[in-house]
Amino acid sequence: MPIYAYKCSSCQHERDVLQKVSDPALTVCPQCGAATFAKQLTAAGFQLKGSGWYATDFKNRPAPEAKAPAKPDEAKPEKGAAAPAKEPPASKEAASATASSRAAVD
Repeated sequence: MPIYAYKCSSCQHERDVLQKVSDPALTVCPQCGAATFAKQLTAAGFQLKGSGWYATDFKNRPAPEAKAPAKPDEAKPEKGAAAPAKEPPASKEAASATASSRAAVD
């Protein structure tokens, strides 16, 4: 059964009443006796329980990590394709020695 909030517009008396949905609304204020007792518009307070609801099934799951796009040189080769040959990184000394040896040949 829902709980309804009532308020008297004459004496400002407030009261929460447990009523069936089919019960008629109260109109007489229990404090002052005036016929100005009316239901208040309030937010519904309820909680969804059991399997299939956000609070039980999805709330505590960790979010999947976003995968960064693969770099073109780090991409895996397709089956049957030859893997590209990687050259070892050249040091500055090796590069200058190769350049000087080419200059001596010319």
